[in-house]
Amino acid sequence: MEKILKTADKRKSYSLDEKMVAAQVSDAPAPVYLGGRGNYLPFHTSKPQSKMTAFEKIGLIRDGISKKDFEGFKQKAGLDYDQLAATLSVARATLINKKGTEKFNQTLSEKIVSLADIYAYGYEVFEDTERFNNWIFRPNQALGGLPPFDFLDNQYGREEVKDLIGRIDYGVYS
Repeated sequence: MEKILKTADKRKSYSLDEKMVAAQVSDAPAPVYLGGRGNYLPFHTSKPQSKMTAFEKIGLIRDGISKKDFEGFKQKAGLDYDQLAATLSVARATLINKKGTEKFNQTLSEKIVSLADIYAYGYEVFEDTERFNNWIFRPNQALGGLPPFDFLDNQYGREEVKDLIGRIDYGVYS
């Protein structure tokens, strides 16, 4: 059923399947905290965050991360507000001033999800929260002797750390 739907201005056409996917993302239900191994933020699904689809993450980011869920991640990761503020490139007060179910804006929510994604992947690979939380702050030869946490403040650094965790997962010396 590959029917083509035209937009009002006829500049772009979508297949019926693409239109349905777009509707699913915009109509995604409000996230619910499901807990469990690998889940550190609210989810539309019970699978570990590192296994979430891009569409699930998009819905999560668009809805915004609540202060409550952020606090859960903060506790699990063993991070303080100063570390998180520096890593997320925001003022410490921005993180502290939200209350309970108040949500962070989309830009900050995207950074939080990206950071939580690294932690979820690390917890999955290391199979121990405390071991990963210690590893992230230890100097690493593969990163020029700097701790992985020092690279989490931007997209390229997060990609490098995620690649490093992947190499550890596959048994490549890192």
